[in-house]
Amino acid sequence: MTKILLVEDDKNIVANLTEFLQKEGFLVESVSGQQSAITRLEEGSYDLVLLDISLADGNGFAVCAAAKTYSNVAIIFLTASGDEFSVVTGLDMGADDYINKPFRPRELISRIKNVLRRKGNSQLILRVEDVSVDTVKGIVLKKGNEIFLSALEYRLLLVFFNNKGAVLSRNMLLQEIWDIAGEFVNDNTLTVYIKRLREKVEDDPQSPTIIRTIRGLGYKMGD
Repeated sequence: MTKILLVEDDKNIVANLTEFLQKEGFLVESVSGQQSAITRLEEGSYDLVLLDISLADGNGFAVCAAAKTYSNVAIIFLTASGDEFSVVTGLDMGADDYINKPFRPRELISRIKNVLRRKGNSQLILRVEDVSVDTVKGIVLKKGNEIFLSALEYRLLLVFFNNKGAVLSRNMLLQEIWDIAGEFVNDNTLTVYIKRLREKVEDDPQSPTIIRTIRGLGYKMGD
């Protein structure tokens, strides 16, 4: 799973962006300041850094310089500073892209996928048994053959991948897929979509091994 470090000192942006990115299948960690970001980069491994230029205890340029010292991690600047100097400085330091605040979440996802594609990030491929998801191309394969999912089926599958090993109640699943449905999603609708998804990803939908029913609790992918 693609691991993102979000470096941002606005708590509302952190909360909203973390929730959105997690729904898209990314693993997100966040810090608010320059030194805490550098410490995380020293101690851990990330695929991409989303980096604000103005931080509570420093600036994003210093974090960018440190990040490039430790690895070839992808970097996208999130900034309210749309002036040419800030943009050029960030790119000259090795940043891969920038996006000005306020930004549209879908545009940010597109930028992230483009940057990671250029980096050739292999962790964008999610797998369980003989099913794989290319989260950059939005392609789902079973035994090497593409299977076609609706937008809601795809989001539902990502929710399971993002919570592999955890039991998800029906209420939790309804909350996760509400935003993309475009219409009222009730308990019966969820049942229908899980049935459709199983028909596409399971060898035997009547005895599922990928999306299993945990009686009385909900559903689970993986051990």
